[in-house]
Amino acid sequence: MRQAVELGMIGPIGSRGDHKRLPNWLKRPLPKGNESFFTENLVTDLRLVTVCESAKCPNRPECYSRRTATFMVLGNHCTRPCGFCSVPKGEPELVEADEPNRLAEAAKTLGLRHVVITSVTRDDLPDGGANHFRRCIEAIREKIGAAVEVLTPDFLGNLNAVEEVMSARPEVFNHNMETVPRLYRRARGKADYLRSLKVLKHAKRCYPEGLTKSGLMVGLGETNDELLDVFADLRSSGCDMLTLGQYLAPTANNIPVARYAHPAEFDELKALAEKMGFSHVASGPFVRSSYHAGDTVDELLNSVKIATQSQIHLEVV
Repeated sequence: MRQAVELGMIGPIGSRGDHKRLPNWLKRPLPKGNESFFTENLVTDLRLVTVCESAKCPNRPECYSRRTATFMVLGNHCTRPCGFCSVPKGEPELVEADEPNRLAEAAKTLGLRHVVITSVTRDDLPDGGANHFRRCIEAIREKIGAAVEVLTPDFLGNLNAVEEVMSARPEVFNHNMETVPRLYRRARGKADYLRSLKVLKHAKRCYPEGLTKSGLMVGLGETNDELLDVFADLRSSGCDMLTLGQYLAPTANNIPVARYAHPAEFDELKALAEKMGFSHVASGPFVRSSYHAGDTVDELLNSVKIATQSQIHLEVV
């Protein structure tokens, strides 16, 4: 059982003022120059989809200008109507057999060292798209040898599908919890909290050397104790990395923002999560699952490499 923790800056829901007005810390200038057009045109030319565009991510101008993007495979129509997400819902597209190769070509042209791949949820497919994820990982490795991070759906709890993805040994397996259990029905529809934990736990069991990761949004109506309980559950499931970001309703049809958390709150949540043992915690208003993901993974993998080399040295001596 998690011990009670005294939270200083973190107040009750709605304590940070009028949620209808965007606070100053959520306003920032657009990046200068036209670099973002290069990424946008490349994605269009190769008939690819990015979650940056489909989910209306606030970081898209910055990431595109840095020639990076989070690729979304298996179409642009999701089979689940999650209340927080703006990815189109409807009849899913046919799986395109050449998509892994087009994805690898885009990664090569962008010069990516760390490629992040996600997908719409495909409950219509027997394996939820797991085989397609595996093929995408293999295509990227063959083309450029980059590190790969996958952000997958829950595959309806099909652990064989998790094993299919993990057979390609992605450097990072990410599956987002998104919010606290009490808000699942409203925010995540057909998802199941315990099922998501099992997916993360099984991914770690399949490939212990890989990193597992999950993310949560702040501002959907959760309480602080609920957030900390999810942190504890994630650690019990072997989750290594955690991301925390401000929920921003992408459209008027999505769940409204309950409150805007002050940056100091994110700093405090980060400190509490780190005390629980996460290898890395990214926490801030603009943090998203794949925001600066490559830099983080490089740092962690280098740390593991150094630690391993040190251990070998000690054993030799």
